[in-house]
Amino acid sequence: MSEEAGTLEGLEPAGRPGLRGRIEEWVESPVPRNFIIGLIIINAVILGVETSDKVMSTGAGFWLLLANKLILGVFVVEIALKLFAMGPRFFRSGWNVFDFFVVGISLVPATGPLEILRALRVLRILRLLSQVPRLRQIIESLLRALPGIGWTALLLILVFYVFAVMGTELFKDDFPQWFGNLGASLFSLFQIMTLESWSTGIARPVMETQPLAWLFFVPFILISSFMVLNLFIAIIVTATQSIHADEEELARQEVLNQLRSIQERLDRMEQQGNRGR
Repeated sequence: MSEEAGTLEGLEPAGRPGLRGRIEEWVESPVPRNFIIGLIIINAVILGVETSDKVMSTGAGFWLLLANKLILGVFVVEIALKLFAMGPRFFRSGWNVFDFFVVGISLVPATGPLEILRALRVLRILRLLSQVPRLRQIIESLLRALPGIGWTALLLILVFYVFAVMGTELFKDDFPQWFGNLGASLFSLFQIMTLESWSTGIARPVMETQPLAWLFFVPFILISSFMVLNLFIAIIVTATQSIHADEEELARQEVLNQLRSIQERLDRMEQQGNRGR
């Protein structure tokens, strides 16, 4: 769902001749887009208010349900217009597919075994991710960073496993509630990594029995909480910078293409002037 893919494949430049081109240009223009963003925010508020039985039991409940249906109708019309204007190109953009899926879920009758789908109506709020460019950039940064995050996660798992085995061997006899088996050790290490009551809750009680236990806890915290987790941040920041660089490169290419087009027109005009002489 990259921005570049959405621009080059799923959202080819508007302004094409014909009705479909004009509809595509209008749907992607700022006014309809901002209108949809406003409706998404209003719909989010309505879905939150609908969770109150006290409010829904009053006369306001009817109007809230009606407003919800009207907003859903607008979303359906928006998707239909995009499908008509773009045709198969609509599904080349991951963001368009995401919007289609979210709106489609809202249209499924939430009755009987499908009652659980009522809870999924709140996914409409996530359409803000596809409508607000800055939010879209954040998601694309995370997606681009996934390979690096995966390898970093593997490193973190190895660190956890090594220290869990060591902790089980060292402390299982005295503290079986925290290090009695591998699973308990992994959970205790996760608590320590989050720095949630790690000192008074686990480390200091252990050190009362085994004073040198700090040689186990301190290196684990330094490696897991400060080094490995900071790698996640560095990978995401690098991915974000990469997206910005791609956007700048795309903007430069567009400017160069425009200049090239102007130069070609000037050359043709000059050739026509020479022929006229």
